[in-house]
Amino acid sequence: MKYKLIDSITSDVMFEVYGKNLKELFANAAEALFSVICKIEEIEPKSEKEVELSAESIDELFIEWLQELIAMVDVEEMFFSSFVIEEINENRVLARIRGEPIIPEKGSTVVKAVTYHKFKLEKTKSGFRATVSFDI
Repeated sequence: MKYKLIDSITSDVMFEVYGKNLKELFANAAEALFSVICKIEEIEPKSEKEVELSAESIDELFIEWLQELIAMVDVEEMFFSSFVIEEINENRVLARIRGEPIIPEKGSTVVKAVTYHKFKLEKTKSGFRATVSFDI
């Protein structure tokens, strides 16, 4: 399992995201995010963008990663469906993401931001698990 919807209330959507390593966790979190933003299964990986971010901790990096992806929807006017984490450590992520220009019919819910409400990122026996919510 990559992720599961935990809670969907009027103003927030919360997911639990899984990964056997940080690369997989970050990619699965991006997929969970875009499963809310658009009909991700309909988004074709036509165009590629590079994302490189740094932060003080893995928790901050995780939040920054998702927040950057939300911003890219507005700035690049694109929906994304493919997330390849090239390099990652506790303070830096380098990724290649692919998608296509926004087509309103493929849109779903506008995500405003990542929130810290019940946020948790932890190492588990099988890898990593994160609980993350999005303000919609």
